[in-house]
Amino acid sequence: MRNKLTATIAIAASSVALAAAPIAAQARHHQQRVLVCKNVRHAANKGMVIGAVGGGLLGHTIAGHGDKTGGTLIGAGVGAVAGHQIAKHNAQKKCHYEYR
Repeated sequence: MRNKLTATIAIAASSVALAAAPIAAQARHHQQRVLVCKNVRHAANKGMVIGAVGGGLLGHTIAGHGDKTGGTLIGAGVGAVAGHQIAKHNAQKKCHYEYR
């Protein structure tokens, strides 16, 4: 009698677990992990402008007396690229994952 009761309880518990497993798996299936970033492009463009202005001023200052225009243009180009990459990298640090 005791073995029959134990077997019945074990079968009932395993059937409940088997019935609940697909429901839990189905609930997790609909949620997806999504990377959310706050306006990375806007931050990168702002960094590009700031880098171009700073690089242009630095290039103008460093260039020799006859090469002020060339120094300004080269400095602005290098500063724009550097500012864009630095701002993009810093803006991506503000990304986080959400489940949707």
